[in-house]
Amino acid sequence: MQFDASRYKVKIADTEEEILGAQRLRYRVFVEEMGAGGEGCDHVRRLETDRFDPWFDHLILMDREAKTDDPLDRVAGVYRLMRDDAARKGLGFYGAGEYDLSPITNSGRRSVELGRSCVAREHRGGPAMHLLWNGLAAYVLERQIEILFGVASFHGTDPEPIAGALSFLHQRYLAPPELRVRAVDEHFLDMSILPPEDFDPIEAQKRIPPLIKAYLRLGGFVGEGAFVDHAFNTIDVCVIMDTKRMTERHLKFYQRQQDRPA
Repeated sequence: MQFDASRYKVKIADTEEEILGAQRLRYRVFVEEMGAGGEGCDHVRRLETDRFDPWFDHLILMDREAKTDDPLDRVAGVYRLMRDDAARKGLGFYGAGEYDLSPITNSGRRSVELGRSCVAREHRGGPAMHLLWNGLAAYVLERQIEILFGVASFHGTDPEPIAGALSFLHQRYLAPPELRVRAVDEHFLDMSILPPEDFDPIEAQKRIPPLIKAYLRLGGFVGEGAFVDHAFNTIDVCVIMDTKRMTERHLKFYQRQQDRPA
């Protein structure tokens, strides 16, 4: 992949303006593009926020060449990251509203929750997501994180079009019992919708969003059950990555990211 990395800068947001820029990008992607709603949407300032934001680290990709007069529109990519120690001091993990996370929280291992990952439309298909992953890899390695997890989404709330994809994930990538988080009962959607003989695995994989595929390539698993999020107009699955269970090839790939230009 050839690209001019000097155009971009990856960093943890450390000013109010940078955090607002992250929230502006989230509004553009999740609200304007995907139709999300909810109490955290500031439609006047075009910000997508929630009460968990102050406890997250906001990993941002800045576009140094952004052609805009509004500094909030210079953020081209976002990941928000909550360490287990921040969750204990604050409101807990965001994902605890969707999944029983006790297999992770009771493990005694260092963990980080990943969420609100998005890239501006005009930067998709280029280096943006790759550079964000560089930053994420450095963050994880520097802090000796052992477990990465977070909800990742299918667009829409109707499970029928993605029944094969959900069934494929459940049958091929269900997390081992000691890491098997489970969607909360009141919003639980059984992912094992179809038996293996009733769907084409190749077609099923085509329906899986690229971010979920990327996690699986790194040795990720999924929790039990999906969560139907009507506020965000998504069906969520919880993806878990255990660095101890990554194959040597996967782990070396992940560790290499911190040595690449960002």
